Amino acid sequence: MPRPRKNRRREARRVPRSDATLPEHDRGAVPEGLVTRRQLRDMGLSPGDNNGPVAILRCKWCAYRPQWSCIHPTRGFLLRVDLAKPKRVPTLAQERALDRAIAARSTCPECLRRYFFCLPLRTRGRCDPCHGGYQPSPDTYLASTAPVTHRLAA
Repeated sequence: MPRPRKNRRREARRVPRSDATLPEHDRGAVPEGLVTRRQLRDMGLSPGDNNGPVAILRCKWCAYRPQWSCIHPTRGFLLRVDLAKPKRVPTLAQERALDRAIAARSTCPECLRRYFFCLPLRTRGRCDPCHGGYQPSPDTYLASTAPVTHRLAA
């Protein structure tokens, strides 16, 4: 029999907006030059070393409470675009190492088929068709007549 739940009331931590450490902006009223991390990523940029958050993007619920500071987990942090740097491009050796790591997780040790997804090697130690004793459909693995040659992931 499960234990009964304890009903605990959460205390509302309210911080007046004037005491907030960073300036806050409502959605749709963000000044030019400030974007979120996701918008930076879409532009092909990364935040950079010294580009910490300079403002807070308030959540949609806090738009109804302009006198309080937004402390919800759905708030976003705004970064400056002029301090952002271009994304780093991995070297060929890094891509090769990443491909080897992905190939180790997606290649069955029994049938040596390389699948398009990671296999449950830690729990079962082999792919589902080898575990269940059936033939896999050809669209789930890389069909190759040669031994497993690891191709670059990118």
